[in-house]
Amino acid sequence: MNLDRFKSESEQVQVRLEKLKKGLEDQDHPYKNGFTPSALASELHEKYGAKAKEELDPQKIPVSVAGRMMAIRGFGKAAFVQIKDRSGVIQAYVQKAALGDEAYDRFSGYDIGDIIFVSGYMFKTKTGELSVHAEKLDLVTKSLRPLPEKFHGIADVEIKYRQRYLDLMMSSISRETFLKRSKVVEAVRTFFTKRDFIEVETPMMHPIVGGANARPFITHHNTLDMKLYLRIAPELYLKRLLVGGMDRVFEINRNFRNEGISIKHNPEFTMLEFYQAYATYEDLIPLTEELFRAVCQAVNGKNSTIYQETEINFGGKWKRIGVEDAVIEMSGFKDRTKIRDRSSLVAYGKSKDIHMDPKDTVGGLIMAIFDAEVEAKLIQPTFVTHYPLDVSPLSRKNEKDPFLVDRFELFVYGREMANAFSELNDPIDQYERFLSQVDAKNSGNLEACDMDEDYVTALEYGMPPAAGQGIGIDRLVMLMTDSASIRDVILFPQLRKT
Repeated sequence: MNLDRFKSESEQVQVRLEKLKKGLEDQDHPYKNGFTPSALASELHEKYGAKAKEELDPQKIPVSVAGRMMAIRGFGKAAFVQIKDRSGVIQAYVQKAALGDEAYDRFSGYDIGDIIFVSGYMFKTKTGELSVHAEKLDLVTKSLRPLPEKFHGIADVEIKYRQRYLDLMMSSISRETFLKRSKVVEAVRTFFTKRDFIEVETPMMHPIVGGANARPFITHHNTLDMKLYLRIAPELYLKRLLVGGMDRVFEINRNFRNEGISIKHNPEFTMLEFYQAYATYEDLIPLTEELFRAVCQAVNGKNSTIYQETEINFGGKWKRIGVEDAVIEMSGFKDRTKIRDRSSLVAYGKSKDIHMDPKDTVGGLIMAIFDAEVEAKLIQPTFVTHYPLDVSPLSRKNEKDPFLVDRFELFVYGREMANAFSELNDPIDQYERFLSQVDAKNSGNLEACDMDEDYVTALEYGMPPAAGQGIGIDRLVMLMTDSASIRDVILFPQLRKT
């Protein structure tokens, strides 16, 4: 047994190692298998918690439970143990007279954090606490390291994120957050399958960069000897499926973007993308309202949620406003006649110390003001519509105003939650926009996408008129669980090397 890695560990760890060795010498193997509990803690509380002591005790209902020892209160020849399983905590009463001298002596050497299996019967203590009266107790997994101090949990967020297993072990709030995340994904999946959408899976390794404006992660396939890019968006593959006749598709997918890390951004993240043939972006507005209400109901049981002490209400019809109208209404740029004038936009940005590239497109300059002065003010659910064409390379032009496209983004609590638009299905227009992206990339824009010849070819076969949308699942979970940082809703977020 090689224990070299423990040489510099604490005295507590050394004591546990000695117990491990002793257990092996006494034929009490510290890592057993083949133990299946008959019930979870929550099931026992639900079934027997309301029963009176006088009603429950005489029945001696047999039961077995398994979980991690989180606390021990010893009284010489008897002890109470708090056992935590995936559903909650149940108490066990361990008595020397019931277990026998040898088994009780072994139990006395067990530590907080050890995983045990207890079989016995249900009863209630004198104070009315539901408990398992142990008749047999086995150590099934020895914990070699002490748990974090119970009453303070994990204060160091670096440890919390790097050692998520400890966070889940000690924090019921974190466990509940990830249970709710599962409910969010389940609710999204149910919502779309009930509406005749087909769930699909598209490639995560792409031969070219496309589907969004973002810096990609780059890898290499040895056998094919070719460069590949981790997916930044599944959009162009999903729309190929529309060409193929799959009129309603959705994918809950992992995307990867080689960009900054913040409370709102992680290099790998989860997105929902869905596409519906014979629909416009206007059709997706009520659908989005229904989706968010369905998710909120599944997680919180109502049409509202509390986020950072603010109630977010998903009921009724949500506010809609155009990008340019929002800039005029909510920023300091008030001259509507100059909203598309490059020099006026640049001058305003300079006066407000807003980072702008004078070489940027007019639409890009408008969005710089929007990002700096408008976005944070959109607290309640708001659809921001009619984005500039030059920042929307895959969206359909607005027929009344070719400067704009038929697109909306949904903002909640100052954050983009969804991006949707009527899809561009004109192959010639799409080809020209790809060329513009290639020019931008050649001029140094590291986020511009590549020319996708095959996608243009697919459009040349004919894609039905359609609308599509992407929704950030991580941000949606943040909203529904009142989590301030994206790292709180991703089990293993990306961190710097230690």
